[in-house]
Amino acid sequence: MNDSEEHITSPAIRASDAERDRVEAQLQHHYAVGRLTLPELEERVVAAYEARTREQLHALLRDLPSEVERPASPPHAIDSRLLIVLLCVSPPAALV
Repeated sequence: MNDSEEHITSPAIRASDAERDRVEAQLQHHYAVGRLTLPELEERVVAAYEARTREQLHALLRDLPSEVERPASPPHAIDSRLLIVLLCVSPPAALV
Protein backbone atom coordinates (compact mmCIF):
# COMPACT_ATOMS: atom_id res chain seq x y z
CA MET A 1 0.00 0.00 0.00
CA ASN A 2 1.48 3.37 -0.94
CA ASP A 3 1.35 6.54 1.15
CA SER A 4 -1.65 8.09 -0.60
CA GLU A 5 -3.74 4.93 -0.15
CA GLU A 6 -2.69 4.71 3.47
CA HIS A 7 -3.64 8.35 4.06
CA ILE A 8 -7.09 7.82 2.58
CA THR A 9 -7.86 4.70 4.59
CA SER A 10 -6.41 5.90 7.90
CA PRO A 11 -8.87 7.46 10.34
CA ALA A 12 -8.89 11.22 10.79
CA ILE A 13 -6.72 12.50 13.62
CA ARG A 14 -8.65 14.41 16.25
CA ALA A 15 -7.66 18.03 16.92
CA SER A 16 -6.78 19.30 20.39
CA ASP A 17 -7.84 22.56 22.04
CA ALA A 18 -4.25 23.79 21.75
CA GLU A 19 -4.29 23.17 17.99
CA ARG A 20 -7.55 25.11 17.69
CA ASP A 21 -5.98 27.98 19.65
CA ARG A 22 -2.93 27.98 17.35
CA VAL A 23 -5.16 28.14 14.27
CA GLU A 24 -7.08 31.04 15.78
CA ALA A 25 -3.81 32.89 16.44
CA GLN A 26 -2.71 32.30 12.84
CA LEU A 27 -6.06 33.55 11.55
CA GLN A 28 -5.74 36.65 13.76
CA HIS A 29 -2.29 37.28 12.27
CA HIS A 30 -3.60 36.97 8.72
CA TYR A 31 -6.43 39.39 9.56
CA ALA A 32 -3.94 41.86 11.09
CA VAL A 33 -1.80 41.90 7.93
CA GLY A 34 -4.86 42.29 5.68
CA ARG A 35 -5.29 38.83 4.19
CA LEU A 36 -8.71 38.28 5.76
CA THR A 37 -11.69 40.57 6.24
CA LEU A 38 -13.41 40.74 9.61
CA PRO A 39 -16.37 38.59 8.45
CA GLU A 40 -13.94 35.98 7.05
CA LEU A 41 -11.98 35.99 10.31
CA GLU A 42 -15.11 35.53 12.39
CA GLU A 43 -16.38 32.72 10.16
CA ARG A 44 -13.08 30.86 10.24
CA VAL A 45 -12.60 31.25 14.01
CA VAL A 46 -16.05 29.78 14.63
CA ALA A 47 -15.23 26.93 12.25
CA ALA A 48 -11.89 26.36 14.01
CA TYR A 49 -13.56 25.87 17.39
CA GLU A 50 -16.17 23.59 15.82
CA ALA A 51 -13.50 21.51 14.03
CA ARG A 52 -13.06 17.97 15.28
CA THR A 53 -10.12 16.85 13.11
CA ARG A 54 -6.75 18.26 12.12
CA GLU A 55 -7.80 18.14 8.46
CA GLN A 56 -10.70 20.49 9.21
CA LEU A 57 -8.27 22.89 10.87
CA HIS A 58 -5.80 22.69 7.97
CA ALA A 59 -8.62 23.47 5.53
CA LEU A 60 -9.15 26.83 7.26
CA LEU A 61 -5.55 27.83 6.51
CA ARG A 62 -5.11 26.16 3.13
CA ASP A 63 -5.43 29.37 1.07
CA LEU A 64 -3.16 31.41 3.35
CA PRO A 65 0.67 31.50 3.44
CA SER A 66 2.06 29.14 6.05
CA GLU A 67 5.00 31.26 7.18
CA VAL A 68 4.55 33.61 10.07
CA GLU A 69 6.61 36.78 10.02
CA ARG A 70 9.43 36.73 12.55
CA PRO A 71 10.78 39.72 14.43
CA ALA A 72 13.78 41.44 12.83
CA SER A 73 16.09 40.50 15.68
CA PRO A 74 15.70 38.23 18.68
CA PRO A 75 14.71 40.16 21.81
CA HIS A 76 17.54 38.65 23.86
CA ALA A 77 20.31 39.95 21.55
CA ILE A 78 22.60 42.53 23.17
CA ASP A 79 23.40 45.57 21.07
CA SER A 80 27.17 46.00 20.82
CA ARG A 81 26.75 49.80 20.88
CA LEU A 82 25.15 49.52 24.31
CA LEU A 83 28.15 47.55 25.57
CA ILE A 84 30.54 50.23 24.29
CA VAL A 85 28.56 52.97 26.02
CA LEU A 86 28.55 50.98 29.27
CA LEU A 87 32.31 50.49 29.06
CA CYS A 88 32.85 54.25 28.57
CA VAL A 89 30.44 55.33 31.30
CA SER A 90 31.16 52.67 33.87
CA PRO A 91 34.40 50.72 33.34
CA PRO A 92 33.69 48.31 36.22
CA ALA A 93 30.66 47.13 34.27
CA ALA A 94 33.13 45.43 31.91
CA LEU A 95 34.02 43.01 34.66
CA VAL A 96 30.44 41.74 34.89
